[in-house]
Amino acid sequence: MNKVEIKARLEDSYDHFLKFIGGLSKDEFEYAPERKWNAGQQADHLIKSTRPLEKALGYPKFLIKFKFGLANRPSRTYPELVERYKQKLTTLEGDPPGNFVPKRVPFSDLNKVTKTQKEIVSGIQEKLSKWSEDQLDQYIFPHPLLGKVTVREMLYFTIYHAEHHQNVVKIYLKGI
Repeated sequence: MNKVEIKARLEDSYDHFLKFIGGLSKDEFEYAPERKWNAGQQADHLIKSTRPLEKALGYPKFLIKFKFGLANRPSRTYPELVERYKQKLTTLEGDPPGNFVPKRVPFSDLNKVTKTQKEIVSGIQEKLSKWSEDQLDQYIFPHPLLGKVTVREMLYFTIYHAEHHQNVVKIYLKGI
């Protein structure tokens, strides 16, 4: 995927997620099996995981190189990255690191959550414009589950992440 495709897929993925949760009733929005996240918490988790990416994409490249290094391999394709993420999820125990654990989000905060996520995605798209195709494969960011990934891979993950959490909500709602 090139930058234009990444920007479009980011927007589509998060729009689909936000429209999906926006169509839920209050009971559906706030429902989750015991010790699982409801739709509002899934949304908050996505905000907590996309906000650092938006910020990091704006860092000077020399700082990213200094702090995280450079890639020593080519970027994985989107399907390869998704498959790697799914494999890592099978061995995951417990919640993600604390800064990614969501807070309770009442149904009344749906519009606020939607607005915030749209602003973050827009910010990612805007900052992505300042990256070349080569730079997306050259620089790396740390991912809490996947380890060091190229910026392109982090963007691929971010696209898939919304789809993943939408599917999780759908699965949980089958239990109602």
